[in-house]
Amino acid sequence: MNTSAASVFDLSTPEKLQLVEDLWDDVASTPGDVPVYEWQTKEIERRKQNLLRNPGSALSWLEIQDRVRARHAR
Repeated sequence: MNTSAASVFDLSTPEKLQLVEDLWDDVASTPGDVPVYEWQTKEIERRKQNLLRNPGSALSWLEIQDRVRARHAR
């Protein structure tokens, strides 16, 4: 998609969504370039330790989906 920054806001909604998808795919293609901040690393470690101490606290992907759908009435 060849779009200048000045015309991005003139795109239709489907075009904007496609642009976002294209940008996301580009960023995801080089995950090593995405910065991971110290606070994120600490939070991951905190959650990992919590899971190791309390393995029963984990939810399956289906449980997570059910909770989200219930919260948003879908």
